[in-house]
Amino acid sequence: MIMKLFYLLLLFDLLSFSGITIAQNPISPEGIFIADPAGHVWKDGNLYVYGSLDKSAASYCSDEYYMLSTSNLTKWNLHKNVFASSGSNDAVLYNNNVLYAPDCIYKNNQYFLYYCQPDKAAQGVAVSSSPTGPFVNGTPINLHDHNEIDPGIFIDDDGAAYYVWGQFQLKMAKLDPSMKKMDSTTLIENVINEKNHYFHEGAFMTKRNGIYYLIYSHMGRKDKPSCIAYASSKKATGPYKYGGVIIDNEGCDPANWNNHGSIVAFNEQWYVLYHRTTNGSNSMRKACIEPIYFSKDGSINEVEMTSQGAGKPLNAFDTIEARTACLLQGNVRITLLPDQQEIMGEIMPDDRIAFKYIDFGNGADSISVKVKAAATEGGFNINLDKPWGPHLGYVHIPASTDSTEWKTVGGRFKKITGIHAVWFSFYGNKASPPVLAIDNMIFHSSNQ
Repeated sequence: MIMKLFYLLLLFDLLSFSGITIAQNPISPEGIFIADPAGHVWKDGNLYVYGSLDKSAASYCSDEYYMLSTSNLTKWNLHKNVFASSGSNDAVLYNNNVLYAPDCIYKNNQYFLYYCQPDKAAQGVAVSSSPTGPFVNGTPINLHDHNEIDPGIFIDDDGAAYYVWGQFQLKMAKLDPSMKKMDSTTLIENVINEKNHYFHEGAFMTKRNGIYYLIYSHMGRKDKPSCIAYASSKKATGPYKYGGVIIDNEGCDPANWNNHGSIVAFNEQWYVLYHRTTNGSNSMRKACIEPIYFSKDGSINEVEMTSQGAGKPLNAFDTIEARTACLLQGNVRITLLPDQQEIMGEIMPDDRIAFKYIDFGNGADSISVKVKAAATEGGFNINLDKPWGPHLGYVHIPASTDSTEWKTVGGRFKKITGIHAVWFSFYGNKASPPVLAIDNMIFHSSNQ
């Protein structure tokens, strides 16, 4: 009976979705790179996240979309190949071009997936009876030669459907009742722009307490679009006033360039969805989530990147994957191995990584770390709260003659309790620098 139940559950898993991951940040499962996350809560109360799919460190996006869904923000279901522009599930019969950032909306008992591509028929729509697809019959939208990317869709309380898109300056128009054609008489240009709003691309539209919000990629810090920002208005068509940054992903990877995301309410709490770059590239991006908070006037407070995301602080006594580090300084980056495992790699002296936040409970006094050593010895210091914060201890990594071998090293320190940010600061011989890698870590208590 037990084995029969096991196989039934396994069959349900295979039929209903392509995989499950239990994680905090990133919410993209290991080995999967979902970027540009657009979040929606549909009639079943679950949160669905639509995004583009990175497959290469050399270029953005790919020819298919994967998506994520959850009922609790902890257990995330992965749905593979819900829409494609080539291959066995090709739903874009008029080309095989790459698929950039999508959005989705529910109306008339159907789910409409809006996609964009780098050609003159740049944007289109596909339809499904299910929020997880498959989405079929991709059809171009009549954008009248407005060849720009990143569609965002919003349906107002009166049923009017607004379509927003563009780079550097945002365009807006209403869709007709079919949800497949733009009403060109309603076209508004320059809704927001780079000069007045730091608008780069990737607009997402929503509404809260009578205020309309445009969420977008923000080109206002370090001359790169690393932030998610917002502008707000009392009218759907504007004018929109610049509000500020919601989250900045700078520091997630040495080659980080852009950000793209959305905000969504789930169980009466609002969240920002965004992505982080990995693998020392502009692409290979991972969807992440953080709770956000509104002031009484409707303004949104900026939040930081964390490892815990929408969940509780990481449990120090559970295995903590190195890939959940939220800040990387120096040469270090999250690296994808051939077996689709993600580790913290390319670590050199003076690099730093941070985990925010870790709960040490009633106390920990030692750590075990799974590492790949180098031909020269190295190691790292552990500090709390800040890179220069209280020194907890250090872990020494002896030299190894086999750089492919994983081994466990450890260190002891004075007992630490409570919740803290944890910083690793690496050291080694700079004349012959070790290049280290970390897979995971776990803290221990001598009282356990």
